[in-house]
Formats: sequence, structure tokens, C-alpha cells
Amino acid sequence: MTGARFDCLVVGGGPAGLMAAIYLARFRRSVCVVDTGASRAALIPRSHNVPGFVHGLSGSDLIARMSAQLGELAVERVEAEITALQRRGNGFQAVWNGGALEATTVILASGIVDSHPPFEQWRAAVADGLLRYCPACDAFEVIGRRIGIVGPLGRAAGKALFLRGYSREVTLLATGQDDEESAIAELEEAGVDIVLAPDLRLRRRVGGLEAVLADGRTMQFDTVYPAMGAEVRSQLAVSLGAEHNGEGYLKVDDHQRTSVDGLYGIGDVVTDLHQISVAFGHAALAACTIHHSLPRRLA
Repeated sequence: MTGARFDCLVVGGGPAGLMAAIYLARFRRSVCVVDTGASRAALIPRSHNVPGFVHGLSGSDLIARMSAQLGELAVERVEAEITALQRRGNGFQAVWNGGALEATTVILASGIVDSHPPFEQWRAAVADGLLRYCPACDAFEVIGRRIGIVGPLGRAAGKALFLRGYSREVTLLATGQDDEESAIAELEEAGVDIVLAPDLRLRRRVGGLEAVLADGRTMQFDTVYPAMGAEVRSQLAVSLGAEHNGEGYLKVDDHQRTSVDGLYGIGDVVTDLHQISVAFGHAALAACTIHHSLPRRLA
């Protein structure tokens, strides 16, 4: 692979990155996907927001289906973590342990890594639908249940208010109390219970999760939503000088172009609206823009 040159390098193998690669390959552009194989989407036990799947499908199944599409299109894939991305001539060079490649354009689809509450069994809880991260994706599945939201009050307030539209039993477990008097008033008016829980930890119980507070009290929930932020994996773009906000999300235009010429950002690395459909839209925009920016390809 070292020394190979592609029209586009896609960094990340989740729904956004795979969709972009499918588009580019069908445009008959040379594309390589480099990914660590640890997509956040693979944790989704069942998504009901993907059109056409009446009974939903798992994140791992979606990725497997899209990967099979890429296989049919003979797209190059490398399982590795890119450690450096730098300018090289009229494009970029990406380097990882044991390899490197060059590409005229780069799509960063590296996503985010969620911050989790203290809970050793969080992966199993996610798989069982007890711990959830995206109410826009799956609040419909928890209608009428006892719901807990864990995180700093200011950050968690919006998620709690959204979920109040699905259940009367919504509790915000505030791991930190910021100066959010207006948020407190809005939460109280909406009937959201607020419990200060700075040293909270979670554990499984039959049929749900239990929050253990510092004073020994326990609270039972059918499902819990963390709202503790995330690490935005935008470091490669930031190292090239790409503009970003205070949380690390890349700033892009309406064609997914970053402030660095030839570098694009799509999916969770550019927005906190973590939706598969949004990832697909970003991917289509970026791929079409890249295709039209490259020299015309004649049969």
C-alpha cells in the first residue's frame, strides 16, 4: 500500500465513511477506506430510523451490508489507525503503523467516542437496550418507561426535556451543578425530577439499571441515557489547521468542505446530531462535490 495514490482517502468505516466510499466507487473514482474497525454505530442493538427496515436492523448488520457493497465494488480497505495526515504536493499523505498512502482528497468520517458513566458492564447494557445514547433515534422505544439521564445539569437538560415527551417518569441525575437556573426552572415546569448525584455509579438489576448514589440511596430505571459529552475524533483535521468549535466539531460548508482545501468532514465529527440518516446525507454531498472537483473521468 505504501506509495499508492487515490482520488480520495476515507478515514472511518462507519455509516458515513462507507456511504461516501460507495458513492465515490460508483463514480468510478479510486478510493481507499482506512478504519480501526471500532465504529460507534456497531454498538447499536437495533435502529428503527433506517428507511425500508420495518422491524429495524442492528448497527453491525448495517455495517456488514455496506461493507459487502464495497466488496462488490472492489474498494481498497485497510484496518489501521492513521497516526499522521499531512500535505503532500497537490494532495495529502496519510501514515499509519506499517503503511502510508497519498490521496488528492480526504474525507474525515472518524466520528466520536462517547464518555460513559461509571459502569463496567456498559457494553452489555447497550446491547440489551438498557443504556442508550441517542433519544432522537430510539426514544420511541421507551415510551412510558422510567428513564434516567446522567450528566452535568446544563448538558443533560435538553435530553431530559426531549425525553419528557415520551414518559412522565423522567429523572435527571446531575453529576455536576452548573449555573443553569433557567434550565432548572424549565425542567421543574416540565415535571422532570432533578437529583444531585456527583458520585453516581450504575449497576444492572433484573429488567433494568440501578443508580447508586454517594449516600447509598438507589434509584431504579428501565433505561438510562448518558449525557456526558464525547471525544470528537477530529485531531487529524485540526493538525492541518481545520477550523473547529470549542468541542472539536469541524466547521464545514454546505458541501461538507472544511477550511482546508481538499479536506472534507462528514457525520458525527461535524455535528452533535448523531443520526445515520444525517451521516448518509453528508456522505452523498461530500462524494458528489469531490467527484466534480476532480479531473473529468472519460470511459
